[in-house]
Amino acid sequence: MYIKITNGVPSKYTIGQLRRDNPQTSFPRIIPDSVLADYSVYPCSIVDVDIDALVQTKVDGDYTQTNNAWSLQRVASNLPQQDAERNVREHRDALLSETDYLALSDNTMSAAMTTYRQALRDITDQAGFPFNVTWPTKP
Repeated sequence: MYIKITNGVPSKYTIGQLRRDNPQTSFPRIIPDSVLADYSVYPCSIVDVDIDALVQTKVDGDYTQTNNAWSLQRVASNLPQQDAERNVREHRDALLSETDYLALSDNTMSAAMTTYRQALRDITDQAGFPFNVTWPTKP
């Protein structure tokens, strides 16, 4: 990924944009960093963040420069409440369906499995629902 510094403000930029912005310039196929710097274009690494994909998404944070190297920090952002609730419920329902066969009349369900399935059904009653859910462990 690349950034371009315009009036001291970094923003995402591509080599394709550099070529389009400078149609009268013949750039080599691989442009050296020193040439890019002449156009205020710099390589930029992405510093990723772990998220809970059920209730969060990644968004771009701030650009930082350390020792002449630029980086973009990704940050976690909560999904809208209704989307997060829907995702958690869908995941819960999928986990329940994996054990539905145990609830058939010709099976005797273990106490541990009964407790697990009840804990799944009670997910929506947790104080942190939907953004801070403690998932039960399948026996």
